[in-house]
Amino acid sequence: MGFMDDARKNLAEAAENTADAIQDGVDRVKDKAEEMSAEADVKKAEAERDAIKARNDVKEEARD
Repeated sequence: MGFMDDARKNLAEAAENTADAIQDGVDRVKDKAEEMSAEADVKKAEAERDAIKARNDVKEEARD
C-alpha cells in the first residue's frame, strides 16, 4: 500500500502544480489585457485632446 499512497500523493501534487501554473498563466493574460486596454484609453484621450486643440485653433484663427 505504500507504493499506491506515494503515487496518489505525487499525482495530487502534480495536479496542484498544474493548476497553479494554469492560474498563473490566466492571471498574466488578464494583466496584459488590462494593460492594453489602459493604453488604448490613453491613446483615445490623447487623440480627443489633439482634436479639440485643433478645433479651438481653427476657431481662434477665424476670430482674427
